[in-house]
Amino acid sequence: MDYDEYIEECKKIKKENKILLDIFADYLKEQKLSDKTIKKHYENVDFYLNDYMLYEDAHPMQDGVCMIGDYLGYFFIRKCMWSTPGTIKSTAASIKKFYKCMLMAGKIEKDYYQNLCDEIKEGLPEWMDDCAEYNDPDGDDPFFF
Repeated sequence: MDYDEYIEECKKIKKENKILLDIFADYLKEQKLSDKTIKKHYENVDFYLNDYMLYEDAHPMQDGVCMIGDYLGYFFIRKCMWSTPGTIKSTAASIKKFYKCMLMAGKIEKDYYQNLCDEIKEGLPEWMDDCAEYNDPDGDDPFFF
């Protein structure tokens, strides 16, 4: 895919993501969450879908269930200045809620959602530890070999 094709594909994916994010926002409203909480979940997922997943290639929402480990375990820690162990945990929760909503809307299959949940459960402690180490100016960089 050349650059122009990539840009066109990203535009198409962003348009679809907007629809999916609107479905997610409605789902969160039905859960009786506060506007502030809804906004935070929305922003966390929007960044995942429209920044990270379109960063190197044009990945649709469905690919995100398989990309969570790289995102929270590496990209988010290294590329997002606001990354802390707490933001890793809250971002994981937002993404998990989003994909639960996508499962309920028939946009992904149950196995994909379960794999995402399992990967988050298994990886979260390590991702949070790596983030704490990375943010420690006196510590070692866990990504430097």
